[in-house]
Amino acid sequence: MKVSGMSETRIEPATVEDLPQLADLLQDLFTIEAEFRPDQEKQLRGLRLILEQPNRGRIFVLRSFDRILGMVNLLFTISTAEGGFVMILEDLIIRQEYRAQGFGVQLLNYALDFARQKDFLRITLLTDRMDDPAKAFFAKHGFQESKMVPMRWRQSGEKAAVREFAERAV
Repeated sequence: MKVSGMSETRIEPATVEDLPQLADLLQDLFTIEAEFRPDQEKQLRGLRLILEQPNRGRIFVLRSFDRILGMVNLLFTISTAEGGFVMILEDLIIRQEYRAQGFGVQLLNYALDFARQKDFLRITLLTDRMDDPAKAFFAKHGFQESKMVPMRWRQSGEKAAVREFAERAV
């Protein structure tokens, strides 16, 4: 299913109305990634937090008419190593039927241009260790493997849910 012609597609900021399509894209992404599992409620909550707080990040979508073909999610933070603002590229996903048509490159280039225009000093991303196609894709566009090893701490789901409920009740 090809989308011909650049005029039919555009990249723009996501909106709250896009939440169902964005959650569908993340569902697809998290079935590919080894470490994450799809959970529509969590994905909708996370997406909404980003959309409602643009100082925390941006979600850009590649749209053809009213259908979202792909998305990129950029989160903002400050690096003491860089001495300024940096981004985490959290998610980049293209719908299965539109892959290998250059849309991922368009979204990534848009994210890189956004970083340059806003003077972000670095973009960091994580890929699955065994996912050679993703690693090759990002390496082709200037990303380099780091010697840093990601480590995570997670609050248990039950405690986090209780805390969230308590915060809402206040």
